Amino acid sequence: MGTLVCFHAHPDDESIATGGLMARAAAEGHRVVLVTATRGELGEIMPGVLDDGEQLTMRRTAELYASAEVLGVARLELLGYVDSGMMGEATNDAPWCFWQADVDHAARRLATILEEEQPDAFTIYDDHGGYGHPDHIQVHRVGLRAAELAGVTSVLQGTMNRDHLIRLIRARIEETGDPDGNVPDGVSADGLPSNLPSDFGTPEADITHRVDASAFVDRKRASMRCHPSQMAPDHFMLAMPDDQFAHAMGFEWFIGPDGAAAPVGGALAGVFEPLH
Repeated sequence: MGTLVCFHAHPDDESIATGGLMARAAAEGHRVVLVTATRGELGEIMPGVLDDGEQLTMRRTAELYASAEVLGVARLELLGYVDSGMMGEATNDAPWCFWQADVDHAARRLATILEEEQPDAFTIYDDHGGYGHPDHIQVHRVGLRAAELAGVTSVLQGTMNRDHLIRLIRARIEETGDPDGNVPDGVSADGLPSNLPSDFGTPEADITHRVDASAFVDRKRASMRCHPSQMAPDHFMLAMPDDQFAHAMGFEWFIGPDGAAAPVGGALAGVFEPLH
């Protein structure tokens, strides 16, 4: 049995980014540990979800615990930092938010958990946090430093496969699109949503590993449904037909240590598939 530690920024990130990995690892008998930096205090609240007087902080914490149970998490830890909000917002400047946390101090707190767990694999985010969220970028920085302090070498940076996304969108356009080849509203000529940030995800050529979680997409979507304060039932990811969801969300993507596609060592070697 091996140990997997996944480090995330907010409740619901674990479902979307590594829900399949965690569900698969747990099902295969590995120990799964989830560490979350904040309680997602600044998340956009779905209308009508909170009870009168209920704090979003408490609701998202409860949602996180419910999701962790669905995914088979053996240990859940929260580092206690405060959500920084989206990049460029005034909340980024709050001295108590995660974005403003001293990297070494936060890393030492995380390193204590890593030293206790001695993971075979440790996941964080890529250097731009997938799409530029300050807390995701800080997870990358703190995670790398914590791994260094704890002597953990098998660090995998979770990312989104930009080329895979383009293929999915183009296939959808061909399936349902204009017979004259016109691009639908909201989609740019390269087949991406026109409002998608230029730094969204990572080109496939730079991704070194993938996790095939296609057998666990039901559990992944169930964990996402544990976060109704952030994802209403008609959220596009929850409303996808099963086959589309499996195709879009059944693989999770990572950049290996030093950007190399070398096999991940230890008991989790069979979970992370080298791509090149």
